[in-house]
Amino acid sequence: MPTLRIQPPNPKQQSFLLASAKYVGFGGARGGGKSWSVRTKAKLLAVQYPGIKILIVRRTYPELTSNHIRILRTELLGIAKYQDRDKLLTFSNGSTISFSYCANDGDLDRLQGQEYDVIFLDEATQLSEYQMKVITACVRGTNDYPKRIYFTCNPGGQGHQYIKRIFIDRNYEEGEDPDEYEFIQSLVTDNAALMEKDPDYKKQLEALPPKLRDAWRYGLWDVYEGQFFEEFQDKPEHYQDRKWTHVIDPFEIPQDWTIYRSFDWGYKRPFSCGWWAVDHEGVIYRILELYGCTRTPDEGVKWFPGKVFQEIHRIETEHRWLKGKNIIGVADPAIWDAETGESIAETAAKNYVLFHKADNERLSGWMQVHYRMAFDDNGYPMMYVFSNCKAFIRTIPLQMYDEHKPEDMDSTLEDHVADEVRYMCMDRPIKPSLKSAPDHYAETPMAQYLNIPKDDLVSAKKKSKTEVIRHG
Repeated sequence: MPTLRIQPPNPKQQSFLLASAKYVGFGGARGGGKSWSVRTKAKLLAVQYPGIKILIVRRTYPELTSNHIRILRTELLGIAKYQDRDKLLTFSNGSTISFSYCANDGDLDRLQGQEYDVIFLDEATQLSEYQMKVITACVRGTNDYPKRIYFTCNPGGQGHQYIKRIFIDRNYEEGEDPDEYEFIQSLVTDNAALMEKDPDYKKQLEALPPKLRDAWRYGLWDVYEGQFFEEFQDKPEHYQDRKWTHVIDPFEIPQDWTIYRSFDWGYKRPFSCGWWAVDHEGVIYRILELYGCTRTPDEGVKWFPGKVFQEIHRIETEHRWLKGKNIIGVADPAIWDAETGESIAETAAKNYVLFHKADNERLSGWMQVHYRMAFDDNGYPMMYVFSNCKAFIRTIPLQMYDEHKPEDMDSTLEDHVADEVRYMCMDRPIKPSLKSAPDHYAETPMAQYLNIPKDDLVSAKKKSKTEVIRHG
């Protein structure tokens, strides 16, 4: 009888194999031995639990073939039979390992009505949050087999923010039990087998550009390659002093500050409405928002225009920051299209919600958002976001560069907040903040020979100014 042989795992792989939480995250960097761990755990489960149903998912079929199918067929020769038509390994005890890929949402149709006991999402961050949730919903059944979902992952990709939230930040939403989540960090240096076989791989990772190096070598999740708004910072420890963070604690808006409203229409996809306050130095503060999204990311609530603008009008007549204000509205020019009758802009006006057309130039608009987000020498940006604006905080870090238009943002992602932020920034354009000139005081005679501290001669700068571009 053929014997299933398992090579000894390294300590991090052993922790993964022994993990018993419902949701297990593993990896966080390149070369940590993730694919071996997936294959090994799947084999052990299949042998230990007769009749168990297991699914392994990758983004593409070639990735499935090269990383799992070909290797498992060799390792399980005489132990399990592979059916290429169904992409299925069947063991003599009735256990099965299925293989599926998900390059886009349409691929999810193949899983409709399917039930599995254990699912492995290999390189999970390459999938969207929606795709991961649809796939993992297939874990169900009335048998006594373990019901688990394993996520292997590196920083980066469209699912980065979701994986970071549940495993790194451990910021859980209603219905998510923190006790059901476990993350095991594994770096290339934890993979002794790889280090022995390819000792130069570590050097290759360290030679990468800084963002890729931090993500792939050290498993850092704050900035990753391809992130569009890599300057965005959400640091609760600075909510009060407002330095080196864009997200801050809400405060009462002074009566003489100007109020704006930016808007991006959506029905099947979410609509997004943001309210902004502008201080006397031209800094903009996102103070409130209304985001038409269900609990499923990027799924619209499907409100008709009348209901959307009735709700916007209600908020503007009841909220103390907006009530009685002369609000300046800016929106996507597309809402003025009236091919089938009354335009969305006309419906808005009938509900006392007025807009003018935004400048919809994408590249210039994104640069304006970058200018606003940039920190000056003292850590102050020209854009802040109140911590109650959850849609902004969730979706802005998700945005990535378009693979085919290097300077543009990928418009296939959940970009609705980003678009109306762009409209706002284009309506209050600024020039980029100039960094202070290098400080050569230490080279002067006063410092070198008289030992006079610079602060005794010159008062410290408080804040660099940003020039606001005036229209007209």
